[in-house]
Amino acid sequence: MIISKLENYTRGWFIGDFFPSILRTKDFEVGILKHKKGEKWAAHYHSIATEYNVLLEGSMYVCNVELKAGDVFIIEPNEVADPVFHEDCTIVCVKIPSAIGDKHLV
Repeated sequence: MIISKLENYTRGWFIGDFFPSILRTKDFEVGILKHKKGEKWAAHYHSIATEYNVLLEGSMYVCNVELKAGDVFIIEPNEVADPVFHEDCTIVCVKIPSAIGDKHLV
């Protein structure tokens, strides 16, 4: 068994084509992302990757939709994400593929 801590990984991303990771692969990325209430993120999109997300805790607004804990949502390539965090949020994100440099600010 190998044991590690989520805090050892960049912003909660622990699988993907980056370092550090527990599994280095170009096929997909997995992260457990924590965002504080009121945290600011620039609007952005991915031209290659699709994001599959589960909002585990909190509430947020993204892509003109209000989301609450338990919501599952997909952000497709070229869809602009402009998140607003109304509460502290925890999100599980699977991004396919792991495409370094695929985040484009609007």
